[in-house]
Amino acid sequence: MIDERLARLALSRLGEPGGLKMAGLVAEIGAVALYDELRAGRDARGLLTDVAGRLAEIEPERDLERAVRRAIRWIVPGDEEWPASLDDLDRAEPLHRMGRAPLGLWVRGAVRLHELTTPVAVVGSRSATTYGTGVAADLGAGVARAGAAVVSGAAFGIDEAAHRGALAASGTTVAVLACGVDRAYPAAHKRLLDHLAEHGAVVSELAPGCAPTRLRFLARNRVIAGLSQGTVVVEAAVRSGALNTASWTSLLHRPLMGVPGPVTSAPSEGVHELVRSGAATLVTRAGDVLELVGGMGEHLEEAPRAPVTARDLLDRVQQRVLEAVPVRRPASPESIGRTAGLGAERVRSVLDDLARRGHVDRLPTGWRLAEATDAVR
Repeated sequence: MIDERLARLALSRLGEPGGLKMAGLVAEIGAVALYDELRAGRDARGLLTDVAGRLAEIEPERDLERAVRRAIRWIVPGDEEWPASLDDLDRAEPLHRMGRAPLGLWVRGAVRLHELTTPVAVVGSRSATTYGTGVAADLGAGVARAGAAVVSGAAFGIDEAAHRGALAASGTTVAVLACGVDRAYPAAHKRLLDHLAEHGAVVSELAPGCAPTRLRFLARNRVIAGLSQGTVVVEAAVRSGALNTASWTSLLHRPLMGVPGPVTSAPSEGVHELVRSGAATLVTRAGDVLELVGGMGEHLEEAPRAPVTARDLLDRVQQRVLEAVPVRRPASPESIGRTAGLGAERVRSVLDDLARRGHVDRLPTGWRLAEATDAVR
């Protein structure tokens, strides 16, 4: 009798025709029961009509043997390596018929998915600007240096930059593909994908050998969101696949973040709308991202502030007197007092204190600002 693992593999090979209906039946009655019904010719809720009897042509044992010979493994729910975060997809309202958790995942690479630490998705435009790729690389490197894993889709532009940033920081990164893990898509990224398979992981719900299609890219996006504890969108136009990943992140109630671009930049228009509508939190550096996806009290960021100067330490009266001291021509305490609105005796006392602090100099003809003071206006 076929086991759960092989049944899921066989059903996954049927591709998109069964879609959400198949995933729902697997969750309801189990992969083995559904496999047996279809093989026996029983039309489980119209599913057999969709798959058109193709199940009889599939040999899951042989598929698994071929994959093992190529160092590719098939993981399913219940396996130690299965990332539990993907199960949340079954509880999210589906955006389309590919909306359920995958039946299983093909994995090529040494990294084990259940061991990923704080995985963060970094996604964005394929036709990225120099600004966008620079930011994505910095984010990937910063997140990886903190021990978090970077998840992306290995596409041109933002995805590639995020992967390379993580690799440059000797961090962990995972590529989720819309084709088989044995295929290089885009072809120009073959060396990158081979390197990821050696030092990270390449993942897909599609069997080895499968080619990418538009629907498969949309389905891939939900896996990227499901694997990650949060998603950062770096450059996305108003019609961008990255916004589909962002939608899945929101449906999973996980942090969605957006990196702002120039207000005149079309490649950032989709990101700006996410931030404007309140769907995404604005982030500008890795620390912002880590603070949002980390645990309670982890990676807390201080609000950026200008350096504290010696003048900042003065009280209000001292600052009033200092503002009244001339820069070049010395002035008497009486003149300074009139400008500051204070009595001459009070001004003399304050000037003596300011002189000890190095803010003013006393000359034979009066007082003026010290040349080295940071109070020069």
